[in-house]
Amino acid sequence: MDSRERIKRIIAGQPADRCGFWLGNPAPQSWPILHRHFGTSEDEELRRLLGDDFRWICPQFFPSTYRHPDGRAMFHLGADKKVSHGQAGPFAECEDLAEIEAFEWPNPDYLNFGDSLRALEQAGPYYRASGFWTCFHHNVMDLFGIDAYMMKMYTHPEQVHAVTDHVCQFYYEANERFYQAAGPLIDGFFFGNDFGTQADLFIGPDQFDEFIMPWVRRFVEQAHRHGYQVILHSCGSIFRVIDRLIEAGVDCLHPLQARARQMDAETLARHFKGRISFLGGIDTQDLLVHGSPDEVQREVERISELLGPRYIISPSHEALLPNVSPANVAAMAQALEIF
Repeated sequence: MDSRERIKRIIAGQPADRCGFWLGNPAPQSWPILHRHFGTSEDEELRRLLGDDFRWICPQFFPSTYRHPDGRAMFHLGADKKVSHGQAGPFAECEDLAEIEAFEWPNPDYLNFGDSLRALEQAGPYYRASGFWTCFHHNVMDLFGIDAYMMKMYTHPEQVHAVTDHVCQFYYEANERFYQAAGPLIDGFFFGNDFGTQADLFIGPDQFDEFIMPWVRRFVEQAHRHGYQVILHSCGSIFRVIDRLIEAGVDCLHPLQARARQMDAETLARHFKGRISFLGGIDTQDLLVHGSPDEVQREVERISELLGPRYIISPSHEALLPNVSPANVAAMAQALEIF
């Protein structure tokens, strides 16, 4: 069984020969550290050495994907100095819907998929997670600024709906064109929106149902219509809405932020095992930073027993930072031999 078939079967809830494994997407500063430790020189060489089953090939990884004639970013914010969600965006002081309609929204005619399609074609016998990252919650948060975004859900919900619809309509069309071009080169639609903090949701369940879930359902339906599995990334504590995500058809949940409230493996297994697949859960906040390789292997074994067989071993956040010990990365991968 090759990696591609293995991950497809795990996510579908079918028998596989072992648990899956994904190294994640280490931060740029982490790769040189990992290469020195493992004696590798290329990222793909390291993934193969570790037995990584999963390849994330996102169109937004390639600068050529969006070619605005003036070089503008896909979602420009009206100011190059905005560096955080907390800063005010172009709609923070929006007066009426006319401002939203007049905004220069991204144009799908500026999309070019050449580089991402070539990467998919060259991916080898590995699971191909792809599609636009479709982080609409973050985009809308940036376009308002987080304070205005939260307030306007109550004071001007029509503005939040209008901005959300513009953002999501672009992603929907972008994904539709990409899926048509890529066809069977893709195995799963992987998209991400961080809906949780360490303690709970960013917004209440009622607001989640109103502003988030309608488009989650549409993106899931779109991917399924093209024959793809759906993997949703959300950091933080999202326990209160996992039932909604399962009902919407999400096939696999990532990254299982292990130390966030009610996101531990025991709780997830007790409430959701058998209803959705899991990807992640190996703690990057403490264990992979401070633990020993033996402790890492024992934790991988424990979590695999709790969440398996619909489980893919991976860090609880894909962007491994330089403070994660390469020896612990090796221990996480070596634990595959047990399963």
